[in-house]
This record gives sequence, structure tokens and C-alpha cells, in this order.
Amino acid sequence: MTPRVDVVVAGGGQAGLAAGYHLRRQGLDFVVLDADPAPGGAWQHMWDSLRLFSPAAHSSLPGRLMPARPGETYPDAGHVVEYLADYEKRYDLPVQHGIRVEAVRRDGERLLVEADAGTWRARAVVSATGTWSRPFLPAVPGRALFSGRQLHTVDYRRPADFAGQRVLVVGGGNSGAQIAADLALAGDVEVIWATRRPPRFLADDIDGRVLFDVATARRRALDEGRTDTGGVAALGDIVAVPPVRAARDAGLLTARPMFARLTATGVQWADGGRADADAVIWCTGFRPALAHLAPLGLRGPRGRIAISGTRAVAEPRLHLLGYGDWTGPASATLIGAGRPARDAARDIARLLSC
Repeated sequence: MTPRVDVVVAGGGQAGLAAGYHLRRQGLDFVVLDADPAPGGAWQHMWDSLRLFSPAAHSSLPGRLMPARPGETYPDAGHVVEYLADYEKRYDLPVQHGIRVEAVRRDGERLLVEADAGTWRARAVVSATGTWSRPFLPAVPGRALFSGRQLHTVDYRRPADFAGQRVLVVGGGNSGAQIAADLALAGDVEVIWATRRPPRFLADDIDGRVLFDVATARRRALDEGRTDTGGVAALGDIVAVPPVRAARDAGLLTARPMFARLTATGVQWADGGRADADAVIWCTGFRPALAHLAPLGLRGPRGRIAISGTRAVAEPRLHLLGYGDWTGPASATLIGAGRPARDAARDIARLLSC
């Protein structure tokens, strides 16, 4: 028998759990289908040294503060995984792990949600699959020629894996800076950090609390038709978390311009300069994981689904959560996941009551 529910939530990470919390408060019947076999979302796959940009109390989902650990200012990824697992259990959210949603189709008055472990019929769907499963690799000349290892952010774990090697880290965002710093501070890894433009470090006293406030203010200004202030990008690109600050202050985090091409043994710049490398780590970002929504035919020319708030304009039974600022201010962060999830749950409850 095909189960029937009010709502299917695709994805059991932070955005999916926030959605579950608010759907429960609306009294709706729902299920959360999560591809990971255990709780914790993408946080259980992060590199060992990763830490949040904000203190625990400012990195919480709705209804429950993340508990702080003694002597820990910024929680590590393991702390986040424990918190999300506890959150899921505390609110008895109906998460089914190890089930990957493969397609969402229209089926008359309902949406048909096809997964690798069965099919559900729902009156509404919340897509919260995030971006971690869709790493982006740029089309750099010579990439296929390089004979060393090539990894993406999703594959990196620890400096010990690169002991005695020369590693090229590509990308001027937070992931690139943190991984370059992690490797450089190890002492036995030679790091080349390549960025498309000179990295811009935020002031040392700015962390995720300020970034969330700025993102929220920017979204409010845009919604009200006021001038775009530039948001977080106006402040800088890289949060100076302690390891990044230490590597920067020690002179270990100096970026070089983006190279023109990869060679069999390394890289070549536009001026003809060359450098050898044993490995390349592409810290070049992600794209929203939306392949399961393809049967609905909602994506525009640039691949983006047009939304109003979090609701798909061309399919009001579908909401998208956690994919970045286009689905809510800082919606891909822990603290930013709650407000869009609340709004989506309210909108779904109104739709289903008609």
C-alpha cells in the first residue's frame, strides 16, 4: 500500500528537522525521508577541524538551544551531529533514515514522492535536500591531465592524509580558507592557496551572529523595495575563526591568483609561471540538490526554481528550504533554518485547510 500523508519532507538535516518541528506544531501528518543512515545531516561528513562561526546558543534550531560545552566557544561538527540527533529524538520527529527521495511527480490532487524504498502520496512536499551531495567543480583547462589526486571539500578530512605533500587549495571562501589553514598549520604540508580575487577577511570580532543579522536586514530591505546594501559580501568573504586567524597572522595564509590551467604535474599561471602539486582540493562550492524535482518541470533557464517566500510559484504544494538566501535569509545555517520553516509550515497548513 502506498502511504498517504499530509506532507513529505525530503531531507532530514537541519532544514528538514526545523520543518518537522513546525509541521508538528501545525498538527499536520508528515514524514521526513532522509538519505543518510544516521541523524546529523551533512555535518556528519565534515572535516575533522571544522567549527561553527557562532557560539552554541546562536546556532540553534527552533524550540531547543544547542547546549554549550565547557571551554568551547565555537562548536565542532561532532557537537552539531549530537545536537541534531538529540533534537530529532526529543521532538519524536518521524524521520526515516536511509531513504533517498528520487522523484516528485504530480498525481491529481496529490504529489507522488518516489524513493528508493517505496512511494508516498502527499498533499504537499517540503524539499530540504541541501547542497552537500552536489559539489561543484569548475571547468578549468587541463583538469583531466593532472596526474595527482583531485578532491572536493566533501572529500577532505585531515592534514595527516597529505603529510609531506604539496597541496593546491582552490577557492577564496570560508571552506578554502579553513582547509588551507588546517593544512598549513600542520607543519608538514606545503600549501598553495589559489583564489580568483584577493581574499577579504572579516574583522576578527565578526562571527555568525553578525552575519545572520546582516543577512536578515538585507532580505528585509529587498522585500520592502529598499536599496540593496550588499549584505554579508559588503563586509568580506572569510570569517576569521581561530585557526584561520592563526594561519593568517603567522604568514601561512597568503593567496596566489587563480592559475590559467592544470598540467600533468601541477599548475601554470597566465604569465607562464608554474608550480608542482601532489593534490588539488577544490573548495569551489555547491549547487542545490534538486534532481528529484525534475519531473515537475519547474526549473527556469538558469536552473533556479521561481519561489515566493519558500513556495514554488508554479507548484504551490511544494516548498523549498535550506538552499541559501534565495529560500530565506541565511537559510542554509542552523539559526537561519527556523524562520523559513515556520513560514512554510504555516503556508502549507493554510493550503490544506482550504
